[in-house]
Amino acid sequence: MTRNRLYVPTRHRYAVIETVLAANIASGRLPTGFVLLEGPIAEALRTTRPPVQRALQNLQRRGLIQRFNGRGYLVGLADSVDPIRRDIRTISLELSAGAEEALASRSSGERIYETVETDIASCVIFGQYRIVEAALAEYFNVSRTVVRDVLGRLEERGLVRRNQSSHWIAGPLTANTIREHFAVRKLLEPPALADAAPYIDPQSLETLLSELVGHEQKAESIESGDLIELERRFTDTCILATPNRRLAALVRDNILPVRASERVLRQLGLPDDPAPITEQRLVVEVLLRGAVDAAAAMLFRHLEASMHRKIAQVKIVAVLPTPRSIPAYLTPLDDLASS
Repeated sequence: MTRNRLYVPTRHRYAVIETVLAANIASGRLPTGFVLLEGPIAEALRTTRPPVQRALQNLQRRGLIQRFNGRGYLVGLADSVDPIRRDIRTISLELSAGAEEALASRSSGERIYETVETDIASCVIFGQYRIVEAALAEYFNVSRTVVRDVLGRLEERGLVRRNQSSHWIAGPLTANTIREHFAVRKLLEPPALADAAPYIDPQSLETLLSELVGHEQKAESIESGDLIELERRFTDTCILATPNRRLAALVRDNILPVRASERVLRQLGLPDDPAPITEQRLVVEVLLRGAVDAAAAMLFRHLEASMHRKIAQVKIVAVLPTPRSIPAYLTPLDDLASS
């Protein structure tokens, strides 16, 4: 990467990433048509996906990049441009000393957060676990302060909680907890979609519809990664476009535990169901016709169907043996009760 005198106005990671990408777009190092993908950007800038995702969303709102019929974003807003699929990690991005320092100073908490989140999500399907702060700190060789910060963030996202003894508890993910998550989704997401409708770019909806139709036609060969990306695209485009930032934050945080469990269920080899693609396609079609109330009602029915699918999957997993490789900082509560 190349250093220059680029000004970085803040140390928020997503804002630093946004500034770096915007500068490289302006300089032409990232030309019109270049495909920006979260994963390679995160690796190139030595960070995690969430701040990259937020940076890309901000760049889209600024009109510097756009969604298209494929994964990621295209640089520029040209209607007809051939995608440039080049690995961003091979490009010498311009990076100021301030940006390089900000990106290099990733906190210990951010470094371990995604691993802890994945570890916990992988276990809660099989029962209830206690997270021992001292064991977690020793496992990752970090301070208790870092551990409390990570667990606090996980608590905000509904993945862990404190019990009456102030112990950190995760799980279990049951049919009842799934019903609770989806009950909240059904309360929040249809109104958010109705609120977002006047602000959604019609071209973004057309692009999303085209991609949903394309995947619907090849449903038998669709991959898990495509389903996850389509779900994220649908939510970002149709729901998180609401101008009510508090509502968007509530929607986003409530979805996190559901998506974490979906990743784990797919890792366990459960077959993918293409039905959500059709349901989302119908919502987008109705939105494009301007029938906002009907689209919100269809979204409600989609969430109801998704809830029943998820409950059925969890019931299948319930008969599988508990995984043997559980991190030492996670203690099954059944083991605690018997000790």
